[in-house]
Amino acid sequence: MNYQEIAKQLIPLLGGEDNIISGTHCATRLRLVIDDEAKVDKNAIEELDGVKGAFSSSGQFQIIFGTGAVNKVYEPFAKQLGFNTTSQSSDAHKEAAKRKMNPFARFARMLSNIFVPIIPAIVASGMLMGLLGLMKTYEWVDPSSGLYMTLDMFSSAAFIILPILIGFSAAKEFGATPYLGAVIGGIMIHPGLLNPWGLTDATPEYMDLFGLDIALLGYQGTVIPVLLAVYIMSLVEKNVRKIVPNAIDLLITPFVTVILTGFITFTAIGPLGRLLGDGIITALDAIYSTTHGIAGLIFGGLYSTIVLTGVHHSFHAIEAEILTKMAGNYLLPIWAMANVAQGGAGLAVFFRTKNKKTKEIALPAAFSSFLGITEPVIFGVNLKYRRPFIGAAIGGAMGGFYVAFTQVTSNGLGLTGIPMFAIAQDPLNYLIGFVIATASAFLATLLLGWKEE
Repeated sequence: MNYQEIAKQLIPLLGGEDNIISGTHCATRLRLVIDDEAKVDKNAIEELDGVKGAFSSSGQFQIIFGTGAVNKVYEPFAKQLGFNTTSQSSDAHKEAAKRKMNPFARFARMLSNIFVPIIPAIVASGMLMGLLGLMKTYEWVDPSSGLYMTLDMFSSAAFIILPILIGFSAAKEFGATPYLGAVIGGIMIHPGLLNPWGLTDATPEYMDLFGLDIALLGYQGTVIPVLLAVYIMSLVEKNVRKIVPNAIDLLITPFVTVILTGFITFTAIGPLGRLLGDGIITALDAIYSTTHGIAGLIFGGLYSTIVLTGVHHSFHAIEAEILTKMAGNYLLPIWAMANVAQGGAGLAVFFRTKNKKTKEIALPAAFSSFLGITEPVIFGVNLKYRRPFIGAAIGGAMGGFYVAFTQVTSNGLGLTGIPMFAIAQDPLNYLIGFVIATASAFLATLLLGWKEE
């Protein structure tokens, strides 16, 4: 491909230089904030060499090129438009994209920005938990041995200090000092508080604070309380900084921020957040455990449609709360079935289509969905012809029903498709669900058919 020429052709099809507010790219897509998307010629863009699909989501117009190609297109594209490629420019792009979102999508994106950087730590702990489970089940190592106890500490560390990780990431997203967010998270898991992690009948002591009985119970493994606490902290810090002279800002602002947020957390935010988190988990668990797979059928069938809205980014917070309170994350296997079903539908399109460009896109896009990256196959293939997208929803529902019925769970979050085998607690039933979702979507897509130009 002539990447210089593709970049040159893109600009007029996007409505000209004045219509492109800012741009950046991720692993597979060019992400652009457009002033007026009515001026964008989407069909002509999709016909360009190398383009695997285009769609509007999360306040951005996104063009799929695929791994490796997208950065080669972006380099001449940014140069022609005079874009600055520094981190400051990236932050400005994020702010521009936020302004184009509706409030609900903005909230979902905010949660995603907080949790996505934490996912590697949770994945590592989840894989270690899986390894420990195999060691215990097949008696590879004595549970009282030093090796087992050491790996056990390694596997639980990320969940024990989760409030610190969330505190740092959330403060950064809320525009506050990240290290103060980490301090608030640290306060919530202080050794002076009873650690409820792994305890079922924890009975904390109480202290008298301003006439209130405060339980000395830590927040290890919680999500919602620390999110609320750090949000309040960000408001406190910003308002204190407005009235404190610059000369003493470094001394006064952190001190006042930590002490005020700490008191508010112990007296109000913490207990309220714990109650809210427990309520969400109890409700979801009741639906999941009493419907015998129906929840998987519904969630698996609807998940890809939810992806189109961008709201799925908010699910990380719920999954993290489930993961720390229950035996495993039972939502992720259902999302995984919806994702691989998109790949099954994409394969059906590949085998049946006579359109050369569609055939070139469908196979690699379907394979990428089996690795957990679904945007190319959803927006570049299935949604373009509509009925394959419906076929994928049917496959996701069938696979979701099976993994929910057999109670497949995971030790982490963020990984779907083939990579999820590393954190699946029941790899055999996960594999069966994988095959059911893919095959059902493949057959449903062929039976539904679609019209091609």
